[in-house]
Order: sequence, then C-alpha cells, then structure tokens
Amino acid sequence: QVQLAESGGGLVQPGGSLILSCEASRSIFSFRRVGWYRQAPGKVREMVATISGGDSINYADSVKGRFTISRDSNQNTLYLQMNSLEPEDTAVYFCNVVMHYSTDNYWGQGTQVTVSS
Repeated sequence: QVQLAESGGGLVQPGGSLILSCEASRSIFSFRRVGWYRQAPGKVREMVATISGGDSINYADSVKGRFTISRDSNQNTLYLQMNSLEPEDTAVYFCNVVMHYSTDNYWGQGTQVTVSS
C-alpha cells in the first residue's frame, strides 16, 4: 500500500500561481510513473503532467509552458508548480503513482484549485 497526501490547493485569481504538493509514504523515485491529474465538475479526469522512468516528462497541451512537474527525493514529494492560472484550470487535482512490474496504482484524496476573480 502507498499513501499519498496532496496539499496546496486554494482560491487564486486569474494569472496567479499555486504550488501543489503530494507527499508519498515511500520514496517518490520508487515508482514507474508519477503524475498529476485533474477533474473539473461534469468532466472526466484528465492527465495534467507525468514523469515516467528516469526523467521522461509529459504535459497536457493545455498546461504546457505554464505548469512544471518536479519531485524531491529528500521530501518524498511530488510537486506541480502552476503559473498563469486560468479559470479553465479550476478542478480537483489528484496525484497518482504507478508501481513497477505491475499495473497497481494509487491516488491521493485530491486538492481543490479554484481560479476566479
């Protein structure tokens, strides 16, 4: 079992920034893939950014150039730096990790991000 705890969500004005954190119960480098996903009201959950293997990073087209995914081995933490936020970024953000050598994966409880003036 892996426990994930997200934090850092909140209310921010358009154009503002937030940093989301996801603390894992084991080394953040011990997973096959780690990533951030989001789900807006009435919409399906979508990929925001992922890190696969050693350092292969993938971003959704809608966040490229505005969001940055990173991880810190000392803190067992995955981050999502979000800049130039838009109302369309409003969603519950979830972190996800995928285990090596299986399809097992784990989700955090989610953190709400609201972009509004």
